[in-house]
Amino acid sequence: MRILVVEDERKVAELVSRGLKAARFAVDVAAEGEAGWAMANTYPYDLILLDLSLPGIGGLELLRRIRLRDARVPVMILTAKDATASKVENFEAGADDYLTKPFAFAELLVRVKSLLRRGPVSQGGTIRVADLEIDRLTQQVRRAGRRIELTPKEYGLLEYLATQPGRVFSRTMIVEHVWDESFEGLTNIVDVYVRHLREKVDAPHPVKLIHTVRGVGYSLSEDSAL
Repeated sequence: MRILVVEDERKVAELVSRGLKAARFAVDVAAEGEAGWAMANTYPYDLILLDLSLPGIGGLELLRRIRLRDARVPVMILTAKDATASKVENFEAGADDYLTKPFAFAELLVRVKSLLRRGPVSQGGTIRVADLEIDRLTQQVRRAGRRIELTPKEYGLLEYLATQPGRVFSRTMIVEHVWDESFEGLTNIVDVYVRHLREKVDAPHPVKLIHTVRGVGYSLSEDSAL
């Protein structure tokens, strides 16, 4: 799952980003409203954490723009404003949750998981492709009932491929969604991680789920014709 953090306080942004990455989420960070809007308008995020006091486009205006573009993505407000009127205004603008600064990261993480559970991704809370099961909330993976241990990036890659079984994802698409930094010119890193996944997910089983589409990219499907 990929989360966008729009926060201009560097220490807060670093704390949230570091904690979410440790919890095996992919994270993008924007320090001001224009950058946040550009990213929210480009990538299909699973959740957005939004500060209200942003330079440029303010948080409330950014929230309204996000809601006009996507009525479904969960948005949590992070702010020092705790007045009831402010909370009401933001909920009416489309916020799903509201966390007042300063906050403990443990509480933030609980709320993030709760939003993901009840948000649009809950429709795919457990992804099943053939005998492969991916629990997107606990990030546990099983095939034929047996637990598969994956690294955070291996899990992120597998989950991304599994969100749309049968769709072919280019290496560039995979890098942009799964990795947190630019790997321009290094998209062969995807090939390395696909090989790792095949060893763990496919090698012990007669039916192979991870497919290479030459010249295009990779797909996950029980259809061996890909």
